[in-house]
Amino acid sequence: MDDVFRALADPTRRSLLDELYREDGQPLSALEARFSMSRFGVMKHLKQLEEAGLVVTRRRGRQKLHFLNPIPIRLVHDRWVSKYAEPWAAALTGLKYELEKRMEKVFEIYIRTTPERLWEAITNPAIRSQYNFGAGIVSDWKPGSRYEMGAANAPGPLGEGEILEVDPPRRLVQTLRALWSDEVRSEGFSRVTWEIEAIRDSCRLIVTHDQLRDGAHPELYGGWPMILSGLKTWLETGERLTTPGSLRYA
Repeated sequence: MDDVFRALADPTRRSLLDELYREDGQPLSALEARFSMSRFGVMKHLKQLEEAGLVVTRRRGRQKLHFLNPIPIRLVHDRWVSKYAEPWAAALTGLKYELEKRMEKVFEIYIRTTPERLWEAITNPAIRSQYNFGAGIVSDWKPGSRYEMGAANAPGPLGEGEILEVDPPRRLVQTLRALWSDEVRSEGFSRVTWEIEAIRDSCRLIVTHDQLRDGAHPELYGGWPMILSGLKTWLETGERLTTPGSLRYA
């Protein structure tokens, strides 16, 4: 968290995050046009934000796009925001997602674990339920196979989809049709990609949720910071997050 607070201490870096909050997935040229400093200066600030995990970059052809990664801020929230303030914080987070228009979401987190153990936590239904709002996912995890997400306390299936790519323990691609409410059920299918990279004694996990309809309901992607925070907590401590909503179907 020291890197996060150092990155947030500078007003220019906070302004860069504001720009990505306003419009996610911007190239360097678009960001530099909004600041009265050199291209190199903007690049230095973006690099520090990237090193702190607050910005994630993805290549799209010849362009390098920058995405706001809310997970480090969510981890600060989970550590210090009281359960009494949680509903207010959740409401403001929901407002953020309502206002965002780019329908590709990229989330990055570092977890002290092995790729094999992280892969098991993603694909094992019993472990998945420990951090995925109490819901597990059942599949044989082969390309072309179907999967279903559900929980004993849920009134019916919570989600379904098809496994598109499987490369354990590095990459998993799947479609997703959310079924937990009438609002998200009408959105149809989107796509979720899990990418795992071993870095010394830890793993870098990037989750990309794309192929979302412009203006898609924020419930489709708004839960990822809590899910990935819960995944990190479970793998590193063996405990479950108890913030309101994190065990909704447990």
